[in-house]
Amino acid sequence: MAKFIARRLGLSLVIFFFVTFIIYVLEYSLPTSYVEKTAMELASRPGSQKSAEQWIQELNAQYGMDKGIVQGYFVWFGNSAKGNFGDSWSQTMPVTQLFQKCIWYSFVMGLIAFILEIIIAIPLGVLAARKQYSMTDYTVTVVSLIGISMPTFFMATIFKLIFSVKLGWFDLIGMQGRNYAILDRTGQLLDLANHLVLPILTLTVVSIGSLMRYTRTNMLEVLNADYVRTARAKGLPENKVISHHAFRNTLIPLVTILGGSLPGLFSGALITETLFGIRGIGYYSYNAMVGGDIPFTMFYLAFIAILTLLGNLISDILYAVVDPRVRVN
Repeated sequence: MAKFIARRLGLSLVIFFFVTFIIYVLEYSLPTSYVEKTAMELASRPGSQKSAEQWIQELNAQYGMDKGIVQGYFVWFGNSAKGNFGDSWSQTMPVTQLFQKCIWYSFVMGLIAFILEIIIAIPLGVLAARKQYSMTDYTVTVVSLIGISMPTFFMATIFKLIFSVKLGWFDLIGMQGRNYAILDRTGQLLDLANHLVLPILTLTVVSIGSLMRYTRTNMLEVLNADYVRTARAKGLPENKVISHHAFRNTLIPLVTILGGSLPGLFSGALITETLFGIRGIGYYSYNAMVGGDIPFTMFYLAFIAILTLLGNLISDILYAVVDPRVRVN
């Protein structure tokens, strides 16, 4: 197992190198107006002692964009290996500091939505498979298709209309209520939690559909296997057949889906956070991409690449955990 992990980590480093190089090439090829716009803003600030042209030269030199693509990439890669990702142009603070400021909102939202997704989708998928072609199966199928088909911005708008405009239970946007400043610590936490309800609900609804369908499909395949029919023929209770024989074998393909969900726990929900005004990493990354904040965009996309590679590695390792027949050579 240790040799397998070491080999996969080495391969992941190679993949990460080429992924970040492609990202750098795309950022390098962006219109220069992004750099010029940032330089003009910095030069126009009170007390600035540099002209816009000097700022352009400094910003390009800072990220190797005054050199060729290959040489510039290695400048960025060398600085990143030392933990120096530069300063966010839009937020005027170090990228790592901005990351530490916003990551926890995204993580809390992603973690809660992930737990709710597992609690809701997997049991319903198993139930639909056990009662194939029944009203329960049709209901689960309709709900899952709605979750799969409806885009995030549409679900967010519907929830806003129902729970914010019609019922008035939640604010339309933002992370704080109008009385936030006068609340005590507990009241502020409850106010923040209140503003996270609709974003978490949106993330949960749009994610449970595919997992429900996936669970149902794999469960049906397992329930029709010979060893399940043999277990039933021996007179085992149906609950034991499902829990001890069928469900464990269903977990193997599910591990792939759940392992691939790791980036979502830390990378933030870009559309959801932007629509609800939740200042997580997805919110700042959207504004960085729209506003041409190259340092933060490079950091965010490299961060996503690391999480994706790590999620794939965890999925492979979990295969051996959920099924003892699987061994890594």
